[in-house]
Amino acid sequence: MAGITYGAFHSLMQKLASSRFGAWYFSKTQQPLDALVLKLTGTRTATSLLAGLPVIFITARGAKTGQPRTVPLLCIRNEQDPTEVALVATNWGQRHYPSWYFNLKTHPEASGAIDGKTKTYLAHEAEGEVYARYWQRAMETYLGFPKYQQRIGDSRQIPIMVLREKESAL
Repeated sequence: MAGITYGAFHSLMQKLASSRFGAWYFSKTQQPLDALVLKLTGTRTATSLLAGLPVIFITARGAKTGQPRTVPLLCIRNEQDPTEVALVATNWGQRHYPSWYFNLKTHPEASGAIDGKTKTYLAHEAEGEVYARYWQRAMETYLGFPKYQQRIGDSRQIPIMVLREKESAL
């Protein structure tokens, strides 16, 4: 499977976002910016417009509170099975896991909106061959993932959560 080809602008934005400064800055600003652009466009996000990346809005119950939490995340599409996507828990290359990872581990049923279409998903953590396949696809999708892995080092395993449409998971 060949990597995704991005134009000069999208490549530049991905390089900026995956730099140490860019990851710090966007980890603080990207979520509200994505929500604003989504509100204005109805289907697009700042991430998809600026970096050309596929985004899913995941709404899952909080691991501790049980309250709904919505977060925009880069999604890795399964080209062989459109009912499945994956989420890579790099947390912008930080040493700790993102909160959405714990939310999906505790409450695996979540809703996800891609391109304005909302579906219900069941999440599970990828392992073995499935993990390797999605990690390879993730590196082909976003050039920041290898940089995040390098910054994280051996301090933690980067989990990948696979989401399958609930109707398809039965």
